[in-house]
Amino acid sequence: MPMLKDPSRKYHAFPQVNLPDRQWPSRTIASAPRWLSTDLRDGNQSIIDPMDAVKKHRFFDLLVEVGVKEIEVGFPSAGATEFDFISGLVQSGKIPEDVVIQVLTQSRADLIKRSFESLEGAHSAIVHLYNAVSPAWREIVFRMSRDEVRQIAIKGAQLLVDEASKRPGTRWQFEYSPETFSTAELDFSLEVCEAVMQVVGPAPDNPIILNLPATVEAATPNIYADQIEYFCRNLPNRDAAVISLHTHNDRGTGVAAAELGLMAGADRVEGCLFGNGERTGNCCLVTVAMNLYTQGIDPELDFSDIDKVIETVEYCNQLPVHPRHPYGGELVFTAFSGSHQDAIKKGFEAQSQRNDELWRVPYLPIDPADLGRSYEAVIRVNSQSGKGGFAWVLEQDQGLKLPKKMQADFSRHVQALADELGRELNAADIWQAFRQAYYIGDVPKRFRLVDYEESKASDGTHLFTGTILVDGQEQRISGRGKGLLSTILATMREAFGLDFEVLDYVEHALGSGIDARAAAYIECRLPDGRSTWGVGIDQDVATASVRAILSAANGTALATTR
Repeated sequence: MPMLKDPSRKYHAFPQVNLPDRQWPSRTIASAPRWLSTDLRDGNQSIIDPMDAVKKHRFFDLLVEVGVKEIEVGFPSAGATEFDFISGLVQSGKIPEDVVIQVLTQSRADLIKRSFESLEGAHSAIVHLYNAVSPAWREIVFRMSRDEVRQIAIKGAQLLVDEASKRPGTRWQFEYSPETFSTAELDFSLEVCEAVMQVVGPAPDNPIILNLPATVEAATPNIYADQIEYFCRNLPNRDAAVISLHTHNDRGTGVAAAELGLMAGADRVEGCLFGNGERTGNCCLVTVAMNLYTQGIDPELDFSDIDKVIETVEYCNQLPVHPRHPYGGELVFTAFSGSHQDAIKKGFEAQSQRNDELWRVPYLPIDPADLGRSYEAVIRVNSQSGKGGFAWVLEQDQGLKLPKKMQADFSRHVQALADELGRELNAADIWQAFRQAYYIGDVPKRFRLVDYEESKASDGTHLFTGTILVDGQEQRISGRGKGLLSTILATMREAFGLDFEVLDYVEHALGSGIDARAAAYIECRLPDGRSTWGVGIDQDVATASVRAILSAANGTALATTR
């Protein structure tokens, strides 16, 4: 069936919240929220093959390592596998004192009792109670009135209190979710939550967690923020409640909704690492945390080794992290475009020259090193890349800082190779192309240096004497000039009839210390006006210069035979 030309016949716009004096648009997030990972519950129920105990333990250890202090570990009444994992985790003694585990239960007596049994012996725990409150669920799923739905929540809350009282050795916290909050009437959500609070009797020093989920994301994130602000402003005993957010990503704005919800007054964010969850996923905790980090706020979560986090999440979920996923994706710090590469390269150069620590590099909102990523992966080369791309790769991989004009010369070789291979070029590809283009090392060439000597005559001129392999045959050559470069040029002209002049010469050190080498770049002009470049690399800067001229000579010899 094709899409409707008039979708308004089937779908209605979500209504606005009547909040003309809304305050959240002018607020900023100034500190990290409380975080709850629901990877082991919401995330686990959303994958094709749920995690076994080994994977669950590995995921739990990861969450503890990155600093998550509240972890929803499962739905104990769902079956023996869930119950045994949770009970075993409690009994294992591996839950740190500053980490609180949480379990989820529907508002049913048998399920609530089973949930408390799974937590027997825990030093502290959160029991998360929920029931759906929106019209669609009341009228279609449950066929209940408002009062009947409210009574479900009240009965469940009383059971929480009763079961907790039987186990005084555990510090109990309660969480209540008016499930489908984002599509429910605000006055009814407030009514139900207030009724639950009256049963539980929270206080500022022992607050209840009220989770306000966008169970199905049905509107723009600003409407969700309006709902949160309205709820916070109208909830009695607001100081005795922690407002938690559980956003889904049906419209692709789960992260934005969570951030605006924090601006609207919420205290806590629930979600999964990299956003796994039902349908299009939950809020991505990594993205929200790193968004805070880029605004100068400590998220209190540590993703210094983002690749290790990804490896564990992918192994446990058997789902890949998308290459373009914010912060964690393989390609998020990668530039293929020539203009992007040039800007990033210049940004890194400027960054190294400034005295302050402020991060200012075009196209990179965060320093990849803060996430354990290397700079080598920032710029990658394909047929869309420009001069800045391969120049960056050569500098990072080989330490070579190509003069700008030489970058233009080498770009045609890179472009030809990229077109020929039809794929991304890696550092080895680019280095091999560079060696072949400028006759470096063990590649076919006409002229190859064996040895040489340089001395000064009594009249101040330079004398050059050397042995060169010419088409595989040794040949002694000698010449005289005013300096090393001019002497070698004169020698090549006299010995081989190669007539060219130096237009530009650049040299720099490769590394530092006693093992440092030198790189020399020389641009030469042929009699017909064309230019050729040569490159020499050696531990001795003078020898690097000699090799650079021989490199240009090889290019010149090739050019004259075409």
